[in-house]
Amino acid sequence: MIKAAIEKAINEDMAEIWSLLDGDEKRLVLDNFEVHSFKKNQLIYAEGDEPEFLWCLLKGKVKKYKEGVGGRAQILRLVRPVQYFGYRAFFAEETYVSSAAAFEASVLGTLPMSLVKSMITKNIQLAWFFIKELSHNLGGSDTKIVNLTQKHIRGRLAEALMVLRDNYGYEEDESTLKIYMSREDLANLSNMTTANAIRTLSAFVAERLLVVDGRRIKIINEPQLRRISKFG
Repeated sequence: MIKAAIEKAINEDMAEIWSLLDGDEKRLVLDNFEVHSFKKNQLIYAEGDEPEFLWCLLKGKVKKYKEGVGGRAQILRLVRPVQYFGYRAFFAEETYVSSAAAFEASVLGTLPMSLVKSMITKNIQLAWFFIKELSHNLGGSDTKIVNLTQKHIRGRLAEALMVLRDNYGYEEDESTLKIYMSREDLANLSNMTTANAIRTLSAFVAERLLVVDGRRIKIINEPQLRRISKFG
């Protein structure tokens, strides 16, 4: 019964990879797939750890981040269901260069990277899947570097809000972001100090672009925020 539940979860949540596998490969995945639950803010893996698993976020939200000067964290990437992460370091034969933690209570699945490597050597479609994933993530990283280094503060915060909107969407009211971030996390995503994030957020509220209630952010004028993100 447990195996049937796991097969259902894999077939639904990891359908893109599942469709690339033959019968024997699917049995290997079923035999080695494990489900893990993480509490809010719980560490998934830390910078310097050895990469052992392919991680797949099934439910919840995950952030990848790196500690910077003075212990300040820079959020590198937000992970949404169903996305894969944690495998680049294994392919590069190095330890993790960043950490990952749950933004909220989350459910993740894992496969041993040794098994993934074995399947990739025999399955060219699976190999191309990971090449595409890595290429997409590299392109996103390049864009993020330019945005964080060349945009002004307003543009960086607007960009961060649009990233949250595009990754996690809205609540049922079609305007409240479906993620509740602390001001510190918002600042870390935008590459600015917490004080600057608070001031810029207040400016957006004064301009009637947003309504803020604690950690809840309601976007009132998405087109204008996108313009600020693009040209800011």
